[in-house]
Amino acid sequence: MKLLSFKKDGRESFGAVVGERVVDLGLKFAGRYADIVAVLKAGALAEVESAIAGATGDYDLSDIEFLPVIPNPPKIICIGVNYDSHRTEIGRDPSARPMVFARFPLSQSGHLEPMLLPPESPTFDYEGEIAVIIGKAGRRIAEKDCWDYIAGYAPYNDGSIRDWQRHTAQWVPGKNWYKTGGFGPWMSTRGEIADNQILHLKTRLNGMEVQNATSDEMIFSIPYLIEYCSTFIPLEPGDVIVTGTPGGVGVRREPKLFMKDGDLVEVEITEVGVLKNPIKAEPA
Repeated sequence: MKLLSFKKDGRESFGAVVGERVVDLGLKFAGRYADIVAVLKAGALAEVESAIAGATGDYDLSDIEFLPVIPNPPKIICIGVNYDSHRTEIGRDPSARPMVFARFPLSQSGHLEPMLLPPESPTFDYEGEIAVIIGKAGRRIAEKDCWDYIAGYAPYNDGSIRDWQRHTAQWVPGKNWYKTGGFGPWMSTRGEIADNQILHLKTRLNGMEVQNATSDEMIFSIPYLIEYCSTFIPLEPGDVIVTGTPGGVGVRREPKLFMKDGDLVEVEITEVGVLKNPIKAEPA
């Protein structure tokens, strides 16, 4: 299945993509499941899949306003420097453990929704990534069992305000500006993506490919990241682990390539879909 969160006529809901249409699961499961997180907490993905069998959809994709795939994640755990191509371009030594930081829900934008360039900085950089959505709760999850805890995958753009990221050794200020992180258009559930399947990740800025990598190039694999993160904090349904960006970021190019007002940035996971966000200057 492909699951998404959206707004229609001012009402927030969630749904399943069927062809070029959306089944409104918020209406179908009214009073039972309010959103994707509620479905995951109830372990109801199979129920949802059964409910959409043979459905033709309620709206065209072009008629909805996309929200971040998970608008209300309990946690957004981000991994830094998780591809050698990126580690090399920034001149960082290898690390024995993942570099971990956090994002907050208000920093996210949905598919086709603008990512906002703040007036305080011109250094708005793209970071195409693979997001993993957690499907059930767990603590100290063994790496060999990690696939069972995955609900699905989605494209993510970990948009970064580089000068604020470098204010201190802690990256949180540069990673959490309002509506700077794209998340969408939908998540492909684990049933569509085989365990350990190689995913192909690409980022384009105004049509020019700027990043290209595969998931097997990660320094720390998806199962390892789940094991590691679940060791220091319990993982919950709806948690999002953003698994790191490959080389090609704008801050390391010559000349530097930062996003500006009017640009269009795309993050594609070939096996899932394409996240598109226009860049819009936020008024002072």
